[in-house]
Amino acid sequence: MHKLFFLIIIFALPIECHFQEPIITATLQKKESLFYSEIKNIDAYTLRKANTIIQDISNNKNSDQSEKISQISEKFLGTPYQSNMLVGSDITPEKLIIDFKGLDCFTYLDYVIALHMSLSQNDFIHKVIKTRYIDEKVSFYNRKHFFTDWADRECKIAEDITTQLSPHTLKCVKLLNQKDKDQKYLPGIPVISRNINYIPSSAIDMTLISKLKSGDLIGIYTPLAGLDVSHVGLFIATEQGPVFRHASSSKDNRRVVDTPFMPYLLKTPGIIVLRTKPSLLQ
Repeated sequence: MHKLFFLIIIFALPIECHFQEPIITATLQKKESLFYSEIKNIDAYTLRKANTIIQDISNNKNSDQSEKISQISEKFLGTPYQSNMLVGSDITPEKLIIDFKGLDCFTYLDYVIALHMSLSQNDFIHKVIKTRYIDEKVSFYNRKHFFTDWADRECKIAEDITTQLSPHTLKCVKLLNQKDKDQKYLPGIPVISRNINYIPSSAIDMTLISKLKSGDLIGIYTPLAGLDVSHVGLFIATEQGPVFRHASSSKDNRRVVDTPFMPYLLKTPGIIVLRTKPSLLQ
């Protein structure tokens, strides 16, 4: 998993995300050689599925952003959960990993975000890099390790709309990556002081849900020092009601699933909500 999160149990919330310790062990025309090299390292199943999704979306030219994210994310339902999908650390070179055979909660969002803005196979690889890395540089030090990096770091791809959704938003300052006084979660990554806004679960109601759009990125806020969220997923409006669509690591799931939104979120400390902006991914 390429962001940071920690194994905790809060308010009887089923454990979802697992902190990934660093694993020890790429204009489009100008980047064609890089993308060709990366494509050779992607398995046939992933390339075939990416191409099929891109073609399907291109055939539905009238779909808006919410519809595209709903349609794309649905195509991954049932995909097995797999932790520790990304490779890189302060002593091991980062590798660009694109693999649909197994997903953790963050790589799932990486791929859905990238796919909904992609026009071709090469464009998809470019969008994954832009989604996952600052300045499009495939490097452990440029990887967006935290959920709120998508809205707060350079080359952001989303807007933090949390404060726009509820008058009950709470604010705190987090020292991201500072595990305790003497230890960081990720060696080599600096500690970042960041203002975090979140909506406590007690304030999650139908009024708030009515302001959400399918495809909004939902981070489960954690009070744990040094981290912003413990799990992430998508808000999706379905005919059966609103759901939290996510790559679940719980023993009853271990795959990408739809979970009824309210019952799940009411068991959490609260949520952070980001909304992708197409203009930021061009």
